[in-house]
Amino acid sequence: MSDQTAHAPKTQTKRSFFQELELDTRLLGMIGAFILVALVFNIMTEGRFLTPRNIFNLTIQTVSVAIMATGMVFVIVTRHIDLSVGAVLATCSAFMAMSQVRWLPEMLELGHWAIPWITIVGGLIIGALIGAFNGWMIGYLSIPAFIVTLGGFLVWRNVGWYMTEGQTIGPLNETFKTFGGISGTLGGPVSWVVGIIAMIATVVLIFNSRRVKTKHGFNVKPMWAEVSLAAICVAAIAGFIGILTSYSVPERVVARDPSRFGCEVAEGCTPVYGLPISVLLLIAVAAAMTIIAQKTRLGRYIFATGGNPDAAELSGINTRMLTVKIFTLMGILCGLAALVASARLANHTNDIGTLDELRVIAAAVIGGTALSGGLGTIYGAILGALIMQSLQSGMAMVGVDAPLQNLVVGAVLVLAVFIDIQYRKRVGAK
Repeated sequence: MSDQTAHAPKTQTKRSFFQELELDTRLLGMIGAFILVALVFNIMTEGRFLTPRNIFNLTIQTVSVAIMATGMVFVIVTRHIDLSVGAVLATCSAFMAMSQVRWLPEMLELGHWAIPWITIVGGLIIGALIGAFNGWMIGYLSIPAFIVTLGGFLVWRNVGWYMTEGQTIGPLNETFKTFGGISGTLGGPVSWVVGIIAMIATVVLIFNSRRVKTKHGFNVKPMWAEVSLAAICVAAIAGFIGILTSYSVPERVVARDPSRFGCEVAEGCTPVYGLPISVLLLIAVAAAMTIIAQKTRLGRYIFATGGNPDAAELSGINTRMLTVKIFTLMGILCGLAALVASARLANHTNDIGTLDELRVIAAAVIGGTALSGGLGTIYGAILGALIMQSLQSGMAMVGVDAPLQNLVVGAVLVLAVFIDIQYRKRVGAK
């Protein structure tokens, strides 16, 4: 070997724009799939799919499934499954409906301000107790999660049915209904205030993360990449708020009660819906679950147990209690989803949450959660829920029959798992 060859500098491989941004390629693929679905259905519906009205409806329809999907990530990551989430949602919804319509008015005066809040807390407690019971049977009695939650699938839906005696319960409390979507929105100005705060927070988080990495000697992206990523995030938030605030309240709705929209008369009053409170709730849940997953001991234990349960137990992790905690959290999220779903419908119905367990599992899996355990993201599950809802809403707008809709959704789920397996094989080979 010559001296020139020995001292030749190593050539650096030129990195692409997306590699410089260090974005998850699987996330980019999901975003691309969502955009493709939206564009195809927009063409098929002659431009009706991407209207502000339909996007608003799409967001509020996604919330309840997306909330539960964030919890399902933890369940699947630890190599379990929960087939009872739709039934638990139905039981929590039945309890909350009966509490505010029949039980609490007998103890408090009708319309008392505390009724909706007592109802919500009670529903969350019911969900937590059911989840803890499931987790105890799985963790301490060593009954497989599939069997426990399959039994819960049959038990809890019928508990809700007996609680309401098979009746539709409503109308629900007005304060309670603000968590459902169209009955609870922030309007234009407040929505933009929230959006601007979100933009500032996003930029601060991106550059604060860069500062922390630099302080501890880790490699960081080029400054132009950080600025580009911040600009993309700000543009996405601004576009989302802009679309929602362009959906005007129909004149007939304003005419019923102009004072509700800050107007004395209906003529000339043009309010907009803006950001739904239910979407804010989903954002709060997503932020909390992400912090748990990435910044807490509980999150580290969850992913360590999913990666290798035996090694996790030998290292001192109480995997049995961890299972109870995960399913308790799943139950609480079912209670929150019941709040959103029943508030959106303004009533409790006996078929509420039907097949939600399949939608939730599909959302988590499409979002990149590995059924073999150890891998999964919160944002991926939410995006998976949005893709699922987009498919169903788009097919409904086109006029596809319900059986064919289920066929398509099932095929997409299998295809998503296949693509995920091939992606992981390719990444592992690299």
